[in-house]
Amino acid sequence: MTGAESDIPGALTWATRLLYVQAAGLAVLTAYLIVELVTTDDVQVGVAISLIVLAALGAAAIVVVARALGRRARGARGPAIVVQLFVIASGGFLVQTGPAWAGWALIAWGLLIGVLIILPASTRALGVD
Repeated sequence: MTGAESDIPGALTWATRLLYVQAAGLAVLTAYLIVELVTTDDVQVGVAISLIVLAALGAAAIVVVARALGRRARGARGPAIVVQLFVIASGGFLVQTGPAWAGWALIAWGLLIGVLIILPASTRALGVD
């Protein structure tokens, strides 16, 4: 571990790692959507491609935010929190429409990462204090 890495608190390190996992999840979703587009007969191509592009852009954006958090960029905290608010909102939608277990999992995931980002040690490391 280098000196710069040892200065990063564990909460911020875990938040960064979990953001990368979140981005990987969206990348898997993107791949699944591509497979569905190719293998399904009755599909609206424009809508399907739009959804695929949005999922891919979301994954890329989360990677950018995770990298910025890992580098302790002060401006990364806000976008990371906004991403978690979207995750929590998506979970709330799934709780209402089903499957509820996936919704509760997304809500817990978003809350966990959000809390890790706003903990005092993470806030100090990002220079937001």
